[in-house]
Amino acid sequence: METRHRFRAALVKEIGLRIGRLVRALRSEELQIAFLALIVGALAGYAATGFRLLIGWIQYLFYGETGEKLYSTALALPWWQILLAPTVCGLIVGLFIRYALSDRRPQGVADVIEAAALRDGRMSFRHAALASLANAASIGGGASVGREGPVVLLGASLASTIAKRLGYSRSAMLTMMGCGAASAVAASFNAPLAGALFALEVVVGNYRLKAFAPVVMASVTGTIVSRLHFGDFPAFIKPEYEIASFFEFPAFALLGVSAAVATVAMMSAIILISMSARRMPWPTWANTAFAGLLVGAIALVFPQVLGVGYEVTDRALRGDFGFWLLIGIIVAKIVATGLSIGGGFGGGVFSPSLMLGAMVGAAFGALAGSVFPDIASDRGAYTLVGMGAVAGAVLGAPISTILIIFELTGDYKVTLGVMVAVVIASAITQVVFGRSFFHWQLSSRGIMAHLDYAERQIQRTTMASLALPTAPVMHHSCTIADAQTMLLAAPSRIIYVVDDKGELRGAVGLGDLFAFGSDAVREAHEAVEHVMRKPPFLLAEDNIEDAIQLFSRSSEVILPVVKDRSQRILVGEVRQRDVMVAYHDAHEAAREA
Repeated sequence: METRHRFRAALVKEIGLRIGRLVRALRSEELQIAFLALIVGALAGYAATGFRLLIGWIQYLFYGETGEKLYSTALALPWWQILLAPTVCGLIVGLFIRYALSDRRPQGVADVIEAAALRDGRMSFRHAALASLANAASIGGGASVGREGPVVLLGASLASTIAKRLGYSRSAMLTMMGCGAASAVAASFNAPLAGALFALEVVVGNYRLKAFAPVVMASVTGTIVSRLHFGDFPAFIKPEYEIASFFEFPAFALLGVSAAVATVAMMSAIILISMSARRMPWPTWANTAFAGLLVGAIALVFPQVLGVGYEVTDRALRGDFGFWLLIGIIVAKIVATGLSIGGGFGGGVFSPSLMLGAMVGAAFGALAGSVFPDIASDRGAYTLVGMGAVAGAVLGAPISTILIIFELTGDYKVTLGVMVAVVIASAITQVVFGRSFFHWQLSSRGIMAHLDYAERQIQRTTMASLALPTAPVMHHSCTIADAQTMLLAAPSRIIYVVDDKGELRGAVGLGDLFAFGSDAVREAHEAVEHVMRKPPFLLAEDNIEDAIQLFSRSSEVILPVVKDRSQRILVGEVRQRDVMVAYHDAHEAAREA
């Protein structure tokens, strides 16, 4: 009987322990995020699907076409409609951005990166939804922009809002943003692997397993939503080709250089037109209408530039365009994209970069085929490689772009060629611009989002926040005797000498008095400035990195902090050990995030 009671007690205890573990597991943030990733994936997938349908409805109002065959439709339209559609759209979008958006500018992937880097993943879904209306109108009206930026913004803001309401940590917020972005991209392109890797590389910024599993789950969920509504079809039609010879890989490398030139040209066009638009004498909303007019004028000759350009990309993959027409489309697309994004339209750069890369690759393939007909592959292989090279260089995400190209086309034959071209194009573009197009957008606003979390904390922590305001101070008219009295009371301290305005004139320590010698006793009545020295100092705006460099150069362990260089008003003093503790805390916080 006693044995039975012990067995029952042990069994009850074991059941209790297991139930407790289950309850703790259910309460754990990781498991909650895993379940929440499915919900966010479905919601973001439906948001991306709705955004895609909204683009079709707006496009129908302007062009009478709801699908992606805008180029074919435009060939049959009268000239005035092609000219007026982007112009009227630009006027509407410009006014909407001016009066409906608080920051008075279109939003996209750069804003998601900014939120992840500087605001711990906090975004406003309401603001993103309003920005999405401007983005959908821009794409539907024929602006030379893409839909990947808007869907990333929509999905990430939706996920951020949910995570914020549930009170999750910064790390969980970033993971949830990645889930939303991955689902939206996957739903937009019917590409789950592409969506997951893009979100991890661009939004989350790492491939840690803690973030990888939820992001993949959300991406798959978004793909299922997309396939339920649009079917299981790749974004582009896979061309038929064969790699003729491994001697072509130098040609793929040269194509990477050509893709870098095209990328630099497109980004430069966007930058120059954006800078010019700010100097125009009319209101900013008029810039978008004028840019739309110029895009319409280009479309009268090259209707291929209108919209996201998926149909044109497909036709380039099939080899429907001749060499000189391809050259014309390349120039027209660069200018049209520069006008659209630089002129103030909403939208992304992924679709334009894919189309531009397809044109560059197709033109390169046509030239290679005419020069080396026996060893050159079909034009479709070069077109695929060109797509990956330009897109990877523009996005600054070579790893995910390589896989995106494979998944969008369903073809893995040119893996090595795409890798070679993407790496070369990305490397050259980074030499010219430093980072991706998104990071250029942020740097133009003074935001250094390319730094990791620890680096941002180090650069954000200023000496104003670390300075101790209790530094001993004396007026420069005080005597050496006064300094002796203060230093004998606290021999390990340094006394800072200031003038009537509180500006730093110098510093004196016990060692300075000893260095002065016996005259210090004989001339103790003289002013302290006879024995003070000019110490190095930190500015209140200096960060941890600045302080570490000055400490290492000066061999000091305590440094004064002044307001600025013009007004050296003493704010306090900073100890070297406090700076090093702040440096260590920044890296510890980054590891925990």
